[in-house]
Amino acid sequence: MDLTALLLADPSPNLRRLALLDLLGRAEDDEEVRELESQRLVEPVVRDLLALQQLDGAWSRNYQMDGWGAGPVQSTALALMRLGYLGFGAELAAVQRGAEYLFAQQQADGGWPAPGQRDEDEEDEGAGSDGYAVRSLQTSLPLRGLAACGYASDARAERGYAWLLGQRLPDGAWPTGITRSGNYGRVAGYRRLAHSRWGCRSNTTGALICLALHPTRCRSAEARAALDLLLGRETREEFSVGYETARLVGAEEAHGFTTFYARFDLGLLLNLCSRVGASLEDERVRDLAEFIRGLRGKYGLWEYARKRQVSRWVTLDLLRSFAGLSAESADWFGLEPRTPFRPYPRQERRF
Repeated sequence: MDLTALLLADPSPNLRRLALLDLLGRAEDDEEVRELESQRLVEPVVRDLLALQQLDGAWSRNYQMDGWGAGPVQSTALALMRLGYLGFGAELAAVQRGAEYLFAQQQADGGWPAPGQRDEDEEDEGAGSDGYAVRSLQTSLPLRGLAACGYASDARAERGYAWLLGQRLPDGAWPTGITRSGNYGRVAGYRRLAHSRWGCRSNTTGALICLALHPTRCRSAEARAALDLLLGRETREEFSVGYETARLVGAEEAHGFTTFYARFDLGLLLNLCSRVGASLEDERVRDLAEFIRGLRGKYGLWEYARKRQVSRWVTLDLLRSFAGLSAESADWFGLEPRTPFRPYPRQERRF
């Protein structure tokens, strides 16, 4: 069955446009692509998102942030992530205003300030009474929104990348955070990386996505070291495949700060492999790809059971990732050993 034909039959003009550009290799001036341009802004997911933007360019903390305890910086970052995923960039006035708002909040050291409220999910887990002085997610979230919309090479964004790389651990991971007393925060079991003492999977994922969206840093040693550590988590969680895609098209809400990347989405991991240039000669990548191929439904689509209306978006994303893995430029494979993952060790019974 021709999956491209199924995608081109979708009612979303943004999905059809991306399928034409990324799967069929059409040019921006292609007649069909230009015809879809006039329909993109009136699609409900875009129209409703743009209607929530404030006069200063920000989105309020109430924008799909149930339980996050986030401020307008994080809400605006999420809005730009979504617009960038849908293919919008600086040519859209709303993106320009949102980007300028984020850059206006950037600190002198290149990073962004932490959310003003405490993390409702974890209540500064592991930080004790000191609290955190810095967590890399405070910068990787707004930086991801900017990079998704094409601002990765902006000089101001490059300062953000420099700040982010300054938080990196010697083993290539990013920690949960650094407390005000100068200690690394505890890593909860579900966020643990198999081969990093203090590395946090959530913070490492956030940093790696930013690197993967950069035109040159995507193939850097720092990006590949982070991907190597993520591939070391040997799990096959079928239920979460496509979660990140569903969140980017507005079907899933954002939850948590430290827990923003709590779900281990193998679809997202496959996408990162394709962007960083991982080779199918790496058996971890090859087995991951084969596992995801095996999840295709009988009608050819990858079904996202929680929100079936986004199954074609998930299918589009996975097809693009497979295409990237098959490219000749996919020439890297990692060295971290495969390690079965268990978030918390089993407790031995006393009796």
